[in-house]
Amino acid sequence: MTKRRLPKVVLTGRMNVGKSTLFNRLVSGSKSMTYDFPGVTRDFVADITSWQDVTFELIDSGGVTFAKQADALTQQVVAAVYELLAQADLVIQVCDGVAGVTAADRELLQRLRKLNKPILLVVNKADVKVAAEQYTEFSSLGVAESFLVSAQHGQAIGDLLDAIAAHLKDFKAAAPVGEPQYRVVLLGKPNVGKSSLMNLLCKTERSLVSPQAGTTREALDARVQLYQATVQLTDTPGVRRPSAVQEELEQLMVKSSFRAVKHADIVLLMVDAADQALSDQELKLAFYAFQQHKALIILFNKQDLVTETAQAELSQRLEEYHYFFKKIDKLMISCVTKQNISKILPLVHTVWERYRQQLPALELKQLCLAALDQKPLYHKTNRLTVKELKQVQTAPITLALYVNVPAWFGNSQLAFFENILRNKYDLKSVPLRFVVRKQGKPE
Repeated sequence: MTKRRLPKVVLTGRMNVGKSTLFNRLVSGSKSMTYDFPGVTRDFVADITSWQDVTFELIDSGGVTFAKQADALTQQVVAAVYELLAQADLVIQVCDGVAGVTAADRELLQRLRKLNKPILLVVNKADVKVAAEQYTEFSSLGVAESFLVSAQHGQAIGDLLDAIAAHLKDFKAAAPVGEPQYRVVLLGKPNVGKSSLMNLLCKTERSLVSPQAGTTREALDARVQLYQATVQLTDTPGVRRPSAVQEELEQLMVKSSFRAVKHADIVLLMVDAADQALSDQELKLAFYAFQQHKALIILFNKQDLVTETAQAELSQRLEEYHYFFKKIDKLMISCVTKQNISKILPLVHTVWERYRQQLPALELKQLCLAALDQKPLYHKTNRLTVKELKQVQTAPITLALYVNVPAWFGNSQLAFFENILRNKYDLKSVPLRFVVRKQGKPE
């Protein structure tokens, strides 16, 4: 059976007219980054939402500009927006009611009409008196359906959603769209190739690729099918050490990245292999992901630039943290030559299966007790005893230890049990979470 797609509704307009705020209002959440600076949204942000039993994909596009002196990245944004608009089923042009009708508004509308798409005109900032006074000016644009709204305060949003639903009600119903089975996040410093990899994995230009560091300014989502499972991929802004994060905008970017990690199941940490080592910040990112109980895979990108000598230097430096990296799957890749790109998603699938596995209950207990018989653990002169080791959750694997004195079980004692389990089971790239409880009847 062919899977039918959801209708696409695309928000477009000049820069800084409130598209991202309107997007967040329409999807009832704060997903697109809002900031009072032109051009903050440079990538497409999408979410699935419903109104009056009509389900559709809403996409917040980058702002368009017609400036002749626009830089190369801005021109790339505009080209990508027009390509996206060509795929839309409904276009919403957003204008700034305070600024009134501008030449750029007219030029954009003229281009939209050539696409033969249904168009809704939204005049934003209705909460400002001058916007309401100037609203009649927008009738000169000749759009049959226009709405004076306040994206910030929610004014007339219901009317706009009614109009969207009316346009899409005859769209052939798509198969129900469920939540993704699991979530994968691309994490790393700026300019290590995350957006290039995102495009390769999705086989589309969903993220903008540029040699300019910091191009991706907010976490971006896309869904792919992997072994009959729906997987959500998220490309995050580059994360730098706090001392390098000075602008308020970049602080928002960092928060967006860490928020994405919080909701992830698997983290793909990308590293520039040409640097011949992991920086302190990359080490912290790796430790952070594992401490948050996220499965972790490290991708060393730009192998096309790495010499044998540099590769040997990288391997030698990783030995310093062997105790940690021996637990983690690593893959050498190149987004330029496509080296090992085809191995990434199969490895992600393998790690997911490990991450959600249920370990044999009886074997767990026997394994634990046998290990303590061979090598008893002590706190000062007091012997540590364990009555039960029981898995209480998957994804992440969470184990409850029922012991005589929970306060005696610190990091070294828990590491003892972790090593036992890693030697017995396939747990590469998978964190283990322990919960220590007072010895008694297990729950």
